[in-house]
Amino acid sequence: MDIVIPALIALVVGIVLGIVGLTYYQNSQGKNRRVLAEQEAKEITQRATEESQTALRAAEDKSKRVLDESNESAQRRRRELDKEDERLQRRREDLDKRYERMEQREQNLNKRQSRLDKQQVDLQKLQDERAEELQRIAQMTTDEAKAELMQIAETEARNDMVRIIRQVEAEAREEADSRARDIISLAVQRLASEHISEISISVVPLPSDEMKGRIIGRNGRNIRAFELATGVDVVVDDTPEAITVSSFDPVRREVAKRAMAKLVTDGRIHPARIEKLVEDARAEVEQTIRQEGERAAYETGIPGLHPEIIKLLGRLKFRTSYGQNMHGHAIETAHIAGMIAAELGADVMIAKAGGLLHDLGKAVDHEVEGTHALIGAELAKRYGVNARVVNAIASHHHEVEQEYVESYIVEAADAISGARPGARRESLESYVRRVRTLEEIATSFEGVEQSYALQAGREVRIIVRPDAIDDLAALRLSRDIAKKIEETMQYPGQIKVQVIRETRAVEYAR
Repeated sequence: MDIVIPALIALVVGIVLGIVGLTYYQNSQGKNRRVLAEQEAKEITQRATEESQTALRAAEDKSKRVLDESNESAQRRRRELDKEDERLQRRREDLDKRYERMEQREQNLNKRQSRLDKQQVDLQKLQDERAEELQRIAQMTTDEAKAELMQIAETEARNDMVRIIRQVEAEAREEADSRARDIISLAVQRLASEHISEISISVVPLPSDEMKGRIIGRNGRNIRAFELATGVDVVVDDTPEAITVSSFDPVRREVAKRAMAKLVTDGRIHPARIEKLVEDARAEVEQTIRQEGERAAYETGIPGLHPEIIKLLGRLKFRTSYGQNMHGHAIETAHIAGMIAAELGADVMIAKAGGLLHDLGKAVDHEVEGTHALIGAELAKRYGVNARVVNAIASHHHEVEQEYVESYIVEAADAISGARPGARRESLESYVRRVRTLEEIATSFEGVEQSYALQAGREVRIIVRPDAIDDLAALRLSRDIAKKIEETMQYPGQIKVQVIRETRAVEYAR
């Protein structure tokens, strides 16, 4: 027990001492940490202070540079404004000087206007005095003088009008490629009575007049069967050893002509035989049409045409215009158009195709409503012909606008082929009537002494009295005569009107 108590006391004392020692140790450690934290805080504060000072110095440097740059820019802008102000000041001075000069000019103009007004008044006085003097000398009133002056002015105006008309016509001839054709003339070309009498009939020779009775048949059955099978009119008149086949359809007329010739040669004329020979003739004509169409395409070098186009070209073999065969005219026009296109550097194939097909509508113009140019263009377009060729076909009589140079070439080639000497012919009766009408139109004008139709009616030469017609009146007369010819006559191509005024002075030396 005695031993335990001191041990317990020693244990308690040891524990107390341990606690005290631990407490002291912890206090000493806290003081060390506090010291370290204070040192670290001082270092952080010192670094922060240094960094802030560095950033402040950098900001000050940057703001200084910005300020310097802004000052420099402001100075540069100020210098520019100073220069602009100087320029404005100089302009203001120039404007002031100009304004002063303009004022000076206005003053001078006012002075001149005053002088002009005064001169005008003086001139008016002189004119009045001159008018009074002229009335006294001429013994004419003012109204009479005005009337005479009006007459003189009218004569001068007419002369000026003739000069202007001549100048305009000359410019038009230089600028235009060809003269526009009137639609009525195209209709007359197809339907005029003289033209119809030449192209709508065919004559079939007979071995004897007895054949006429056999062609007519008993009670006219043979001739009725023939007309029904062919669709033509057969005229049996007093013409010896000949009958006439009439039809507006050239192909149908050709079939009838061939069938009639075969009937006359065969001698067996009855309705059944007529139908057989008509069918044979129709097959022959169809074969001829195809061959002629292919020949036209081959001769002109236009490949790839539609078979229907070939047939229409072949039908032109039996179509004429003013006595000119349209098949030959188409081939000739194609060659002429090709040569012109080659010389001008245009498309030769387009020009040749347009020349070959330009009158395509004439193959069916008796069956379809419209002009042959528009009909042919529609047919060509339907069968896939080039659009430039279609325009050449449609525009060669100016019914639509000519859009390509080949269209002008085709029109010129058509005119050349139709107007060349010997291209077209007419009957003697219509020729004499046309020539007589030309001369009568020319002599119907006042001042004409004589008139002569020359070159188969393609030119009329007019001799006028020099005392009644002066040079300017001769120009006006030629225009008036040409206009009257256009209005009253029907003719192919063109007619040249030439007015001749001649003054001769004769004296004898004795």
